[in-house]
Amino acid sequence: MKKTSALAVTALVALAAAACGSGGDESDAGADGGTTTITVFAAASLTSTFEELATDFEAENDGVEIQFNFAGSSDLVAQLQEGAPADVLATADEANMDKATADDLVGTPTLFASNTLEIAVPPGNPAGITSVDDLTADGLNLVLCAPEVPCGAAAEAVAEAADLDLSPVSEEQSVTDVLAKVGTGEADAGLVYVTDVIAAGDDVEGVEVPDDVNAVNLYPVATVAESEEADLAQAFVDLILAPTGQDALADAGFAPAP
Repeated sequence: MKKTSALAVTALVALAAAACGSGGDESDAGADGGTTTITVFAAASLTSTFEELATDFEAENDGVEIQFNFAGSSDLVAQLQEGAPADVLATADEANMDKATADDLVGTPTLFASNTLEIAVPPGNPAGITSVDDLTADGLNLVLCAPEVPCGAAAEAVAEAADLDLSPVSEEQSVTDVLAKVGTGEADAGLVYVTDVIAAGDDVEGVEVPDDVNAVNLYPVATVAESEEADLAQAFVDLILAPTGQDALADAGFAPAP
């Protein structure tokens, strides 16, 4: 993303205000030669899919660029609570979105996808993990998301359902951090989303978590209440909910929202 000088930013704000006053639609956002940026705060597990959708969105909206902040959902909401500017929020669970809703930080959320957990292991599965029961083996370097992060809360639900006492060597702030430690061999195993195992390709292998003990995370999306580009923000949300967005999510391994 190109950095814009303070003077250019000032001009951009003036142009955006004029566009709103004229009633122009979002597809004409950059017709006057300026660049309009919308900022999307999204759960780390959405990285590859949302980047793909951004390419489509920018192609359909001349002069519009999407800037992403991918992180753990709890961190994203905390940043909004501290006043960080954004236009769209998409979390990997309803609990963190509920915090944003309670503080009037976002509009009405809409569920757009669901996800489940899978055990990620390094290539070749050196620790010989074959089931969730193996996650309690002595000496196993297990990495999980922190409990406040959606993938961490889901891991706790799996442990409770399977009657396991998990003892991770570290708790990470995003699912991508867990995946990175497994992929580099720093960890023997980690609980991540099915979609993350797919996206990692040959960097990791996956071991299924049985449906009867697995956790299902529902993903909501909403426009940010203080967005200065409300029309564009809603247009990106609409793309996520449209067949194009839903197909991209399905291709990445997400299941539909109920």
